[in-house]
Amino acid sequence: MPPPRTRGTALRQRLADLRGPDVPAKALDARALAALAANPGCKRRAILDGAGVNKAALAGALGSPSAFGQSQFALTRGNAFEAKVKADGGAELLRLVHERLDPRAEPPVSASLPDLTASGPEGRTARTALALREATEQALGTWTLLDHPMLALEVAGSPAFLEPDAVVVHPDGGWTVVEIKSFPMLDGSADPAKVGAAARQAAVYVLALEEVAARLDPPPKVRHRVLLVCPKDFSNLPTASAVDVRKQRAVTSRQLARLTRIQDIADALPEGTCFSPELPAEQLTAAVESVAATYAPECLAACELAFHCRDRSRAAGAVTTLGRSVRADLGALTTVEDVLAAANGTAGDPDDPAVAALRRAARLRAEALHDAGTLPALGAMCR
Repeated sequence: MPPPRTRGTALRQRLADLRGPDVPAKALDARALAALAANPGCKRRAILDGAGVNKAALAGALGSPSAFGQSQFALTRGNAFEAKVKADGGAELLRLVHERLDPRAEPPVSASLPDLTASGPEGRTARTALALREATEQALGTWTLLDHPMLALEVAGSPAFLEPDAVVVHPDGGWTVVEIKSFPMLDGSADPAKVGAAARQAAVYVLALEEVAARLDPPPKVRHRVLLVCPKDFSNLPTASAVDVRKQRAVTSRQLARLTRIQDIADALPEGTCFSPELPAEQLTAAVESVAATYAPECLAACELAFHCRDRSRAAGAVTTLGRSVRADLGALTTVEDVLAAANGTAGDPDDPAVAALRRAARLRAEALHDAGTLPALGAMCR
């Protein structure tokens, strides 16, 4: 007799059904989590990421392929640079950690590199937690480098497995996240947008590490200053900068807490809903449209389905295509048609501040156009 299905196993089976038969799950990484936290109202992304749907393949099947993601050349270059940083037992990496984050500690002459191999993500997560505990208990002036540890973080009621580039245990028992990127650091600074994205990604790892630390007694300190390692100038030599991620950590924690539980979204879907790219286009489109999306222009840099959602949003005349700030200013006016009607005075409550502002703007525009039209006539009279 098979064992009874628990709520957890039932949810996993439901998510597998949504993904499609024999379709492998796509792991939810820290980059996707950071993007999801930046748009917590999007139920579509929440359920697709929670079910492990390959959104790039889904976008292609919907006829709106996305160029989102790294090129193969960038991935190869990044892997080569990471290998260089971690060569010789991570000697250069630990030197940078000591120099930028913990100069008062004993220099890392040698370090422990625990074996983190295990079966499956759950096994690797447990092995990482054990290695962190052992390294913390046995610190006593020694350094420990965990290369590609596996961490778990609950997101909307479903576990997400995360793999930071490295975690360092300091001689005092503190833990630091290391993020290795292939974009250059020129004269000690890098592209602010790329640094911000790396900080948001590292903040997700910090949150996951804090959950591991909370299970230890006493809990070790998870440092909120992470180490960002990049190529120096135009060379392949590594340099590093300490990045404070307290703000990103607080925002990400708050936004993830606001996510609707994946179980609730799944329960609201029509029976038989499936997001397999192998389905006919009409059936697949209906399945995707059965989940509400919250599109914003920022999605173009963070989600593979952004082009599809943008086309649908434009077709519906939604003001979200103009940006979140514009959407917030317009209040109850949710479509471009409503906005134009309010501005022209044919609809809308005149006591609504958004409607009043639109009508005033329309009057100012009309006056400006009228004044501009009189200028040629005045010029002719002067001649």
